[in-house]
Amino acid sequence: MADLFKNMWNEQFFNDFTNALKLTIDDFNEHRFVSQILDNEWENKELLQRGMHICAVLRKFLPADYKAAIAKVIEAVNLIKKTQYWETIVQNALNGKYGLSLEYCFLSAFIGEYGLEDFETSVRAIEEITQFTSCEGAVRPFILKYPDEMMKQMLTWSKHKNLWVRRLSSEGCRPRLPWTMALPNLKNNPAPIIPILENLKNDESDFVRLSVSNNLNDISKDNPKIVIDLAKKWKGISKNTDWVIKNGCRTLLKQGNTEALELFGFDEVKNIIIQDFKILTPTVKIGESLEINFKLLNNNKEKTKIRLEYGIYYQKANRTLSKKVHKISEKEYPGNSVTQITRKHSFSVVTTRVLYPGLHQVSMIVNGNEFEKFDFEVRD
Repeated sequence: MADLFKNMWNEQFFNDFTNALKLTIDDFNEHRFVSQILDNEWENKELLQRGMHICAVLRKFLPADYKAAIAKVIEAVNLIKKTQYWETIVQNALNGKYGLSLEYCFLSAFIGEYGLEDFETSVRAIEEITQFTSCEGAVRPFILKYPDEMMKQMLTWSKHKNLWVRRLSSEGCRPRLPWTMALPNLKNNPAPIIPILENLKNDESDFVRLSVSNNLNDISKDNPKIVIDLAKKWKGISKNTDWVIKNGCRTLLKQGNTEALELFGFDEVKNIIIQDFKILTPTVKIGESLEINFKLLNNNKEKTKIRLEYGIYYQKANRTLSKKVHKISEKEYPGNSVTQITRKHSFSVVTTRVLYPGLHQVSMIVNGNEFEKFDFEVRD
């Protein structure tokens, strides 16, 4: 079983961090620092609680003046960046395995918690520290308190030479970024975000372009027309921008948005038939899988581009059903063809969804058009 994410703050982390702090803070007491973090409540704290707890303890060991305190933090970061640890982290990140220095993500919270009244010092610190560990959480309280100044800074960062700073300029202003505070002003009016995304839409870095696409997807949930208009404008500029807009429109495609579907070549369903649909597991125990089987008939003479999905209607705590769309394939099916398709859908327990026993439903979706729903049961 995989170790819990909150356990990334382990012995190796404390050794690396305290070694840097000893060279940075006068009369630093390593034992007292670690013991205050690993207090009687440590084991009961979850991820975010542990991060904020480390912030609070670290603050007590730093100078009272915020400028001096954050300077010490940056000094410690620069020492860690000279170690073998940092070389490994950078290589893993560039290989797409992990983000940058995830165990130091609490430094982002440190700036947001203690630096909000010193805009200029904190902005400089964010620019420096985000090249070590992402500061997307740090910028959000500044966007709320200094919306014009901070978004102007984000636009400047979108042209930065460092890819992690450029990524921050997009990721930090995502209207619906998970696990952090909301930005209602940007949900309502994402106009300040658009120039940033314009600068980054064809960025050389995969990480940056992924952030742009995720930002578009966030915007699409509240302002679909803005995203569709951008997608039409950017389509065909390059393979990179085509990927960005396609991934950025994924929610619109799952919702069956007609304009989005047409933009990517998914026309109105004609002569497409779902035949012999069967639920092979009409009763599914939690931990097992739903299995369905059907034939997809393309009765058109020409090949047809089809986005094939299925909807699961999950039982909720209040006994109503909530739909979640899952993709099977997105490709061209030959004309006058019959394709046999079998699909399994896991009902294993995951942290992102609570599974409730009872009636569920499944339906097939072709180019945004939903076919008949069929019942099945989930049991403990």
